[in-house]
Amino acid sequence: MNKVVQNAKTAIADIPDGAILMLGGFGLCGIPENSIVALIESGVKNLTCISNNAGVDDFGIGLMLKTRQVKKMISSYVGENKEFERQLLSGELEVELLPQGTLAERIRAGGAGIPAFFTPAGVGTEVAEGKEIREFNGKKYLLENWLKADFSIIKAWKGDASGNLVFKGTAQNFNPMMAAAGKICIAEVEELVAIGELNPNEIQVPGIYVQRIFEGENYEKRIEQRTVTSPFKNESANNDFYESGKGLTKFGIAKRISFEIKNNSYVNLGIGIPTLVANYIPETINVVLQSENGLLGIGAFPSEEKVDADLINAGKQTVTMQAGSSLFSSAESFAMIRGEHVDLTILGAMEVSENGDIANWKIPNKMVKGMGGAMDLVASAKNIIVAMQHVSKDGKSKLLKNCTLPITGINCVKKIVTELAVLEILPEGGFKLLETAPGITVEQVKKATEGELLIEGDIPEMKF
Repeated sequence: MNKVVQNAKTAIADIPDGAILMLGGFGLCGIPENSIVALIESGVKNLTCISNNAGVDDFGIGLMLKTRQVKKMISSYVGENKEFERQLLSGELEVELLPQGTLAERIRAGGAGIPAFFTPAGVGTEVAEGKEIREFNGKKYLLENWLKADFSIIKAWKGDASGNLVFKGTAQNFNPMMAAAGKICIAEVEELVAIGELNPNEIQVPGIYVQRIFEGENYEKRIEQRTVTSPFKNESANNDFYESGKGLTKFGIAKRISFEIKNNSYVNLGIGIPTLVANYIPETINVVLQSENGLLGIGAFPSEEKVDADLINAGKQTVTMQAGSSLFSSAESFAMIRGEHVDLTILGAMEVSENGDIANWKIPNKMVKGMGGAMDLVASAKNIIVAMQHVSKDGKSKLLKNCTLPITGINCVKKIVTELAVLEILPEGGFKLLETAPGITVEQVKKATEGELLIEGDIPEMKF
C-alpha cells in the first residue's frame, strides 16, 4: 500500500475552509513545519485548530494566527505567544483552553472510539462549568468528550510508504494520538524509507492511521529555550541563596525545596523556579524527573555540541537524558500523572489559599498563560510543593484566606517555600510556619501572610 504524496502542498490541497485540524507538536518540538507553510500559502481560512499550543508569534501555528486563518483554537497553553494572547483577550479569536492531560486524552479517545471519559483535572475550576461531575471512591471527576478532526497533520522522524512512523526524542508528544483522531491523517517525515526498512518492534504509529505521507525538506527545527550546560551553576557558586533583609533568592527557594525530595522517587518539575531544583538534588538521592511532554529520566542541560531540538523539557528547554530514560507520548505521560504514579510535583503559583487551593494560570482580562499540565498535576499528584513569592511587587500577600484569581486546583497544596519561609497547609486549613529564611523574623512572615498563620513554639531558621 503506497500512501506517498509529492509534498506538503499536494498533501493539504483538499483541506477546505472551515475544516477542523489537529496539528502535532509541543511548543516548536515536533511540529509539521512544511504543512503549516503550505496551509498559509493555500489561503484556507476559518479553521479550527486543535494543538497543545500555537507555537510562537513568528513560527508554527503562530504564523497562521497572524494571517487570520484560524477562527478557533483548542489548546492547553498560550505561553509566550503574544499574538495568541492578544487575540484571545480581545475576543478576536475563539479559544477553548483545557488541561493538557485532558486535551491529550480527549484526542486519544477520539482516535480510539471512546466518546467520553471521567477525569479529576479541573474539578472546582472554571473548566468544570457546565460539565457533569460524578464521584468515584470519594473523589470527584469531570465528564469530558472525545475530540476528532477532519484532518490531523503530524510530524515524525522516519516513515515508510505504508504510513508506519517512528519518532525521535520528545518530538513524539501529541503526534501519535492525533494520527488516529483525524478522518485523514497527513504525516510529514524527515526521512522516508522503503517498506520493510523500519523495525516492526520500533514502529510507534501503525500505518493504518495514516492516509498520506511525504518527506519534508528544509527543516528549521527552531528551539524556544536553547539551554546549555548548567547556566545557573556560576550564578549560585557564591552561595547567593539569600539576601540580607530580603530572604531567599530564587536559587535559595530551589535549594530549600531540594531538601524535600525523598530517595527513589519520581518527581515532576514545573517551569520557572521549580526547574532550578534539579541543580541542588544531593548526589546521595536517587530521583527520576518526569516531563509531561513525554520523557522519564531528564538529565542535565546539554553541552553546546549536544543540543538537540528534538529533546526538550516541559519548559521548552533543551535537555539530555539519564541512563535508563524512556520516551513516550503526551497521553502516556498524563496516564502516569493521572494514575498517581508521580510521587512529588513542584510548581509555581500566583496565589495559594489557606485551604490549599492554588491559582497559577491567568489574570482575567490582563494575562492568560493557560493551565498547561498544572491542573492534571494538582488533581492527582501524591504530594505538591509550591515555589513562589510570598508577596507581590507592590507588597500584597499571595498567601491568602481565599484565592482571588481563577483556581487551578482545590485543596491540593501540601507545602510552600517562599522567599520568607517554609509553610505547611494544615488538613483543617491554615498556614503552619515551619521555618523562616535567614535574617527574616516571624513578625515579617506574619505581616506578609493574609491567611490564617499558625505559629507553634520557637521557629527555626533555614540552614544551608
